[in-house]
Amino acid sequence: MFYFCKMRTSVEISYYPLKEEFIPPIQSFIDRLNTYSEINVETNGMSTQVFGEYDDVMSIVTKEMKSAMELPYSIFVMKVINADLQIHPNTND
Repeated sequence: MFYFCKMRTSVEISYYPLKEEFIPPIQSFIDRLNTYSEINVETNGMSTQVFGEYDDVMSIVTKEMKSAMELPYSIFVMKVINADLQIHPNTND
């Protein structure tokens, strides 16, 4: 008997728009990711991490990267792992 379970994934994204005013496109990309309830998004000064079911994460990231690439010379660097690496606060305290 086979059981199908959805694969959790974690994606780390660094976005480098090659233009003088680079912060607005990065913020817009992050803001768009944060509109999806299917994924969890965490940001820091180096990258944005996206967590969720593989199919959801990859379709959302692909859609929003395509939108961001309307700006010429947008560079994305990504790491993808087939595990949920999101840090969950210890709820036993």
